[in-house]
Amino acid sequence: MGTALREIRRLAEQTPPSRERFIDLLRAVSIVAVVLGHWLATVVGYDEHGELIGRSALPDLPWAQPLTWVVQVMPVFFFVGGYANAVSLAAERRRGGKAVEWLIRRSGRLIPPTTALVLVLGGGALAARLFDADPARVRTVVWLASIPLWFLVVYLIMVALTPPMYALHRRYGLAVPPVLVGLVAAGDVARLLGNDFWGNGNFLFGWLAVHQMGFAWRDGLLPARPRVAVPLLLAGTGALLLLTLAGPYPISMINVPGERLHNMSPPSLALLAVATAQFGMALLLRDRAERWLRRTRRWTAVVAVNSVIMTIFLWHISAAILLAAALHVAGVLPTPEAGSAAWLAWRIPLLVMFSVVLTLLVAIFGPIEVRGARRPRRLSLASPAGPARMASCQVLRLWLAMAGFAGVAFALLANSLWPSTAPTVSGMPAVALITYLACAAVLRLLRSTPPAMQVESRPNPHASPPSGLV
Repeated sequence: MGTALREIRRLAEQTPPSRERFIDLLRAVSIVAVVLGHWLATVVGYDEHGELIGRSALPDLPWAQPLTWVVQVMPVFFFVGGYANAVSLAAERRRGGKAVEWLIRRSGRLIPPTTALVLVLGGGALAARLFDADPARVRTVVWLASIPLWFLVVYLIMVALTPPMYALHRRYGLAVPPVLVGLVAAGDVARLLGNDFWGNGNFLFGWLAVHQMGFAWRDGLLPARPRVAVPLLLAGTGALLLLTLAGPYPISMINVPGERLHNMSPPSLALLAVATAQFGMALLLRDRAERWLRRTRRWTAVVAVNSVIMTIFLWHISAAILLAAALHVAGVLPTPEAGSAAWLAWRIPLLVMFSVVLTLLVAIFGPIEVRGARRPRRLSLASPAGPARMASCQVLRLWLAMAGFAGVAFALLANSLWPSTAPTVSGMPAVALITYLACAAVLRLLRSTPPAMQVESRPNPHASPPSGLV
């Protein structure tokens, strides 16, 4: 632990002055907000058979639904992701690298911590089956613990599309997001008319629109000036009020069971209005936050959170499940009615206990993410194979990388869509698990194998993991 803290402190002290520290703060705040939101808005209790169940408290708390306008911060994460992907892709190209090598290296931050969660869930499910646990219950637990993986499906697609979408941004700039917003509007119209299938495109178009705005910030098209920030804040807030209070969109920016139209899955125009207001607020706070982050302790805390940000996100529901199970076995699980005074009073003690369990999980699995973020040192030596073979090798690596990303995304999506009570041997659909492990192995092989123009790849013992996804 002491070594890890010293390493984090060293990273914080060596941060170049040109780094946009506010971006790292936004990433940390957005993920922490998601974690706290899930913990706060979850009801854990017992069904008529005495079995543990969990559900969202929002249907019982209509007064809390307007608060989701503030706590729904996933647009901030995708906005930050666009900035980070643009920065790292540009840096790769300055070093003479190709987009395919950037894509392969990017998988090193996303896939290894995800693989750890998949293997633990699969292994735990198999162990539970050995003790004659109900297969349907095992599947339900695995499905709940793997809920965070829906996000990774979308983000993997954003990463894979970054090179062509950034090329569009470089050519057309701020003309690209309005086109994507128009496609989201078309998808919303289809959903309102009862054709939900055509609205599924909003999973792509909505998050791409937010991701493109990160490109715009990185390239200076969204300067942190009141003349830019205030119109964005006012326009986003005004559109949100119009769409939800006068229009057909629900107030909650988090999906509420029973609503005809959801704002989050897939993203709606109302969610994009929230995103616009959040962009404006971020621009207003940017300069002040940058000054605030110049203090060593504050910046070190941000670096520490960002170094294990994926691990925090991936394991936060598992932490809640483990604590609920432990309290259940001990016979002390609190189950007050959602929204009652007792339920509200239990929020803080439960948050503390959830945080303790999650801290233990991060201590165990966080090093996997840190190692995956390290970059190997590669010597640029000309290959004797010749230009033709180097070109064919690049094409092969590109196809393998795209197949790896597509296979991982398919597997995680298949697991999310598979019924939560349908029994499976490993708690996950067999095809999804096999596909995931195979494609994750392909990406790992690509990361460990240098491209054709390089003949040697050795880990650099002095290399440091980045403090975030940049």
